[in-house]
Amino acid sequence: MRVLVVEDERLMAELIADGLRRQSLAVDVALDGVQAMHKLALGAYDVVILDRDLPGLHGDEVCRRVVDSGLLTRILMLTASSSLHQMVDGFGLGADDYLGKPFAYEELLARVLALGRRARPALPPAMEWAGVRLETAARRATRHGRVLPLSRKEFAVLETLMRASGAVVGPDDLIEEVWAEVIGYRSNTVRVTLSRLRAKLGNPPVIETVPGAGYRLCADNEAVG
Repeated sequence: MRVLVVEDERLMAELIADGLRRQSLAVDVALDGVQAMHKLALGAYDVVILDRDLPGLHGDEVCRRVVDSGLLTRILMLTASSSLHQMVDGFGLGADDYLGKPFAYEELLARVLALGRRARPALPPAMEWAGVRLETAARRATRHGRVLPLSRKEFAVLETLMRASGAVVGPDDLIEEVWAEVIGYRSNTVRVTLSRLRAKLGNPPVIETVPGAGYRLCADNEAVG
């Protein structure tokens, strides 16, 4: 799941982003409304956590533009006021949910996850490919019944590839889906993570490298690059 945190208080923005990243979400941060619109134009997000009082371009206008664009992105609006009037205004702009400050991080997380499930087609409770079984809700991966001790990022990479159902997923797409734009994550990071994932999956190979294009799941008897 990809999340954009739009919050002009840098410390607050980073605290929210760090917490969500610990849940294996791919998170970007924008510190004003103009920056938020730029990021939204460049990449698809499942959820936007949008502070209402933003410099540059007010949060109300950001919300209005996202809704008018027809994007499937869900909007969780944050505001210093939790009054009924403010909530009605926020929903009137097209926001999907509303949270007043201060808030408990656990409540924010629950709302983001709920919105994320609405932003994209629901995944089945389990996906299977070449003996690999991925239970998305339980975050459990097995192969032929053997539990795979995957890290959060390895699980997210495998989930992304399995969601693609054999279609090629480029390294940039993996970075956007799993790591977002965190500085330092480049194609080498993808290769290292895939190498560890392949080792844990074992033989016969499950992930194929498509030269110049990316990666995809392959049948047990296909060659791996």
